[in-house]
Amino acid sequence: MAVRVGIIGASGYTGGELLRLLANHPEVKVTYVTSREYVGKPVHYVHFNLRGYYKELRFSEYKLDEVLNKCDVVFLSLPHGVSLNYVPNLLESGLKVIDLSADFRLKKPELYEFWYGFKHPYPDLLSKSVYGLPEIHRDELKGAKLVASPGCNSTAVIISLIPIARSSIADLSKVIADVKVGSSEGGSKPSMGSHHPEREGAIRPYEADGHRHAAEVEQEISALANKEIKVSLVPHSVSSIRGVLASTHIWVDGGLDDIELMRIYVQTFSKEPFIRFVRTVPPGYPDPKYVVGSNYADVSYAYERRLGRLTSFTALDNLVKGAAGQAVQAFNIVMGFDETLGLKYPPLKP
Repeated sequence: MAVRVGIIGASGYTGGELLRLLANHPEVKVTYVTSREYVGKPVHYVHFNLRGYYKELRFSEYKLDEVLNKCDVVFLSLPHGVSLNYVPNLLESGLKVIDLSADFRLKKPELYEFWYGFKHPYPDLLSKSVYGLPEIHRDELKGAKLVASPGCNSTAVIISLIPIARSSIADLSKVIADVKVGSSEGGSKPSMGSHHPEREGAIRPYEADGHRHAAEVEQEISALANKEIKVSLVPHSVSSIRGVLASTHIWVDGGLDDIELMRIYVQTFSKEPFIRFVRTVPPGYPDPKYVVGSNYADVSYAYERRLGRLTSFTALDNLVKGAAGQAVQAFNIVMGFDETLGLKYPPLKP
């Protein structure tokens, strides 16, 4: 019997990507989708690319009793600070929850005051949530009740640092992450900063004095390295629609052997179904252009021996591996399915 899935906040970009990816998932039936703005409208009224799919499904107003009657698992695709109003009741009702907001990603409640400007009302749930990055938390995700799906920028930076943190080839005392991001990261409701005509042709940093996704990176990499790590993360708006490219810089004392570096990267990711090591074949280094539409993340590195600089690269699609695809991957693990179900789409080209 198919798992009945609900998507709360299904009219935005990540909600649309969840619908796209789950449309052909062999173990899923999407039974309930909500939108405050489009109540009563069919799914394809908003997501034109899904014409012919979900023919009987219409957007509904959120009602807990309907969720309980129609769903086994719920994905929350809501703004930061909003999921807090839904998660406790859903969990108490026995449903499994995959939350794509930041509301349950951080383990320390005080970090929400610093980075998000509110006092977290459910610190007990922070300790119970599982950070939904399969490459680190695959075992913890099995059977989890609450999954906090990572942010797109933090996903790219964390993946870039996993080989270094696990191998201890550098002390990670200084980590600088330069992240280039496409306009879809700003969501489907445009602002002056995210509206694509304002971004086209632009290359500009934002939140350069401290980006909140750094908190997720510090939490996860500190746990891997078994010591406190601080990360400076500076995102840059670029004119692409989709894609994230993280260039994560560290400095090392003494020489590194290129063969040993390659071995570390290959061994770290060789069994990961959605991580591809890019080194000797074109395009040479990871490029978001070659992962768009897919759940793949491409990784590589560059070592500048003269300065002792090691840069680790990750390219991914911010709406798939950085959001909906990663959430579906985590869902598959939670439910005991093959984690690649519904996700084995090759990237688009050109």
